[in-house]
Amino acid sequence: MSDQPTLAPATRSTPRSVLVSAWSVPIMVLGQFSMLAIVPVVLVLVGTIRRPSLRALRPYGVVLAAVYATPLVIWILRPDRAQSLSKDMHPAFMALIVAAAAALLVKLYTRKS
Repeated sequence: MSDQPTLAPATRSTPRSVLVSAWSVPIMVLGQFSMLAIVPVVLVLVGTIRRPSLRALRPYGVVLAAVYATPLVIWILRPDRAQSLSKDMHPAFMALIVAAAAALLVKLYTRKS
């Protein structure tokens, strides 16, 4: 037997809200619902900070929130902003948000119980 991590389903200690929110962030951002993605981003951040069992996911949750907050703040502060965050967001930010969510999901599924 090797000691390499294998993809396993999330354990019972993972709250369903964190699991579903982590999956919904990249889906919502890619589906052009970036403004609504604030809800799952906040749920992931709060869930990873409040649960001691998710301590290993805290840096990933913080990075996801920071990467998401950057285009949101730019959109809010721009005087000539578009009607939606998705239309105003640079594709590089979209790729960073999806990559941060993917890294969170990989860590979620490969962490030791």
